[in-house]
Amino acid sequence: MTKQYLMTPGPTPIPEKIAEAMAKPIIHHRTPQYMEFTKAVNGNLKKIFKTANNVLTFTSSGTGAMEASVVNTLSKGDTAVVVIGGKFGERFAEICNAYGVNVVPIDVEWGAAPDPSRVEKALKENPDAKAVFTHLCETSTATVYDVKSIGNIVAKTDAILVVDAISGLGSDEFEMDKWNVDIAIGGSQKAFMIPPGLSFCAVSKKAWELVKKSTLPKYYFDFKKYDKLIEKSDNPWTPAITLVIGLEKALSIIMAEGVDNFIKRHMRDAEFVRQYLKELGLEIFPKSPSDAVTATKVPKEIDTSKLIKSLKAKGVIFAGGQGELKGKIFRIAHMGGINREDLERALGILKETLKEENIKV
Repeated sequence: MTKQYLMTPGPTPIPEKIAEAMAKPIIHHRTPQYMEFTKAVNGNLKKIFKTANNVLTFTSSGTGAMEASVVNTLSKGDTAVVVIGGKFGERFAEICNAYGVNVVPIDVEWGAAPDPSRVEKALKENPDAKAVFTHLCETSTATVYDVKSIGNIVAKTDAILVVDAISGLGSDEFEMDKWNVDIAIGGSQKAFMIPPGLSFCAVSKKAWELVKKSTLPKYYFDFKKYDKLIEKSDNPWTPAITLVIGLEKALSIIMAEGVDNFIKRHMRDAEFVRQYLKELGLEIFPKSPSDAVTATKVPKEIDTSKLIKSLKAKGVIFAGGQGELKGKIFRIAHMGGINREDLERALGILKETLKEENIKV
């Protein structure tokens, strides 16, 4: 059987040790045994987010946490600045619109990072803005944003900074507290090396002040319900028990390597991938590439869907482009459980496939 090389930016491969932890008989969640898992997870998540704030864990995909960040902090008719440079920037705007929040868009060329001065300008022109929504890594374009500079700007205003760090967390450099981020969002199926199904919101004191005033409807994703129980290592609803147990194992693996070393490894692997692709004559798409995922421009002579299909038949699964980038790029993840050996083999198969298609490499 051909080994599968899952190189998509979520879900990512699950290391054997983590899969084994999740394969053990399930336990009940209202028990001291499960709460020990939760306690360990809560403590180690803070180290990944680099924050002293509590990290709330939801049973949902990352989009659930994105929605939670809106409904817990804003009220109908509020104004929010939203950076839109890809599919996930569009998603933040769509969530705000769904709840009657007025969106001030900062439209960014896909593949480019937003100029922090545009955020500053938007806040000056909209002094009533309650929040700025942006990303660490815009996954659809594989672009990393300058969150640190944006954080310095937003911190001088009454607005909060909400960062979708779902694909970048653990791969790209990120420091919630030092960078003045008020809500940081994560997801389980990226660098955390477990299946989709858990999402996270780390919430600052500044954000909690807005939570107190928010009147948007909320129930399952109500921050207050989760925060009330977090010190007891408990959850208001039935949690995804198996995923939390897998997360505890994954975090213990990351802690053993060291958070900074884990991120540096992603940086080295990202540079390896980008250099390999350049040597094949392929062009890197984003102007500010992420260390979580690389997007590559596809020459006109290459049929992207055919290439991805050919690679899949050989056990290599890359992701195509989304939205306006469909057929124009393909994306290769190098996060979480994807190691250098996997990257070397997958890229080698890409090289062989391009030759078979008579594409000059």
